[in-house]
Amino acid sequence: MSIDADHLAARLGETISSTPGADGAAMGWLWPALLHELARGRPVTVEQLTRVTGRGATEVRDGLGGLSDTEYDETGAVVGHGITLRETPHRFTVDGQLLYTWCALDTLIFPTVLDRSAHVVSPTPGSGEPVTLSVDPAAGVTALDPATAVVSVLVPDGGSSSVRASFCDQVHFFATPAAAQDWLAEHPGGTVLGVADAFELGRRLAHDLVAGRPGCC
Repeated sequence: MSIDADHLAARLGETISSTPGADGAAMGWLWPALLHELARGRPVTVEQLTRVTGRGATEVRDGLGGLSDTEYDETGAVVGHGITLRETPHRFTVDGQLLYTWCALDTLIFPTVLDRSAHVVSPTPGSGEPVTLSVDPAAGVTALDPATAVVSVLVPDGGSSSVRASFCDQVHFFATPAAAQDWLAEHPGGTVLGVADAFELGRRLAHDLVAGRPGCC
């Protein structure tokens, strides 16, 4: 991983940890458990999270309150946080279960958190040309079509209460670097990374967030 990518991972981690209401400690004990439960393809209750984390219901509810943009269904069960049961452009299949993610980088982060391989399909903004890839937590990106695909990344200025709106909604797969040029022109602070480099960025972020030290090092 390059020095620039390390710096980018640290800045993104700082952005997540500085989101108003964010709970960095909950990221370490609650977030991975929530992702594993969501990956089963069904809504997740507070009771389930108390069982898998060994924490009390009040602590779980407080932890969920510190995770920005968490999605709930009409019963109060969680249906999305990074991984979501609600359809988005980013299709994320794990163990045969079709899921979705909030952004392109999520599809490269979550195989590390889940310790599971994933198959991903995501459209290029504008043209709709699909980017298809397979991601393994140990081997990285094991298949990519087209091979020229890149990922857009924009570090938010900070202060937003919504990581999804300020960051995730700007992180896309593009089939080629040329296809990302309009996005780059509209986002002068943004950059694009090759998919393999984006995976390494995602792996670094995953380890830091699970360890409860976003922005470290």
